[in-house]
Amino acid sequence: MTLGLAIVGHGKMGRLVERLAPEYGFAVCARFNSKNNAGGEGLTREALQGVDVAVEFSTPQTAARNIQQLAAAGVNAAVGSTGWLAHLPDVQRAVQEGGTGLVWAPNFSVGVNLFLKAVMYTATLFAQQQEYDAWGWEIHHAAKKDALSGTLLKLADDMRAGGYDRAIELSSNRAGAHPGTHEIGFDSLADTITLRHTARSREGFARGALQAARWVAGKKGVFEFQEILGELGEAARNGDGASKQERAKVSL
Repeated sequence: MTLGLAIVGHGKMGRLVERLAPEYGFAVCARFNSKNNAGGEGLTREALQGVDVAVEFSTPQTAARNIQQLAAAGVNAAVGSTGWLAHLPDVQRAVQEGGTGLVWAPNFSVGVNLFLKAVMYTATLFAQQQEYDAWGWEIHHAAKKDALSGTLLKLADDMRAGGYDRAIELSSNRAGAHPGTHEIGFDSLADTITLRHTARSREGFARGALQAARWVAGKKGVFEFQEILGELGEAARNGDGASKQERAKVSL
């Protein structure tokens, strides 16, 4: 079944989502950018007619308002913007009041989310090894607006959740066109252990967002992308939402 898709934030990521959308059973029927959606005012029921779900990749300043407006209009969403999580309680209330569904992530790459799980597990192993200090580092393209990135902050949060309660030194670089590398390290007098994820392109982020959008269509509630990875893997194995060739790329 083909679903109607709105793209909120029609920059590089939005245009990539639009290009890939048909592979996941979507027809793009609305596009919103700063010109037709200043302050979220363009996200009305009338403008969103025929839309089953939205993919939101805007800015830290506009994301929360966009999500609230989508919920008020009765539209479910997959949100890949970062830097807005201070507004998560307000967003959760809006989604509940609107009776809609939301999947959010600091990073929609399936590989990054598996990396997050690996880092949390590793942190539990080093939590009791007092001789090891920890750090996190990342690099992204020069146009990325938030630094530290939402992904690096999430990595640090997951390390603490895994029991690593000592200081974690975090740093970031912004340069060129780099799609993104995240590194977590543990260092002692004896040795150094590093875990690294390097993105080759933005395509992994767009595909993950489209998987999440397909999954959340028709559902209610607020979900983090990590929570639904198992279900997405099962859907990919069963042939939902992507061609056979693309399923080989996105299966877990």
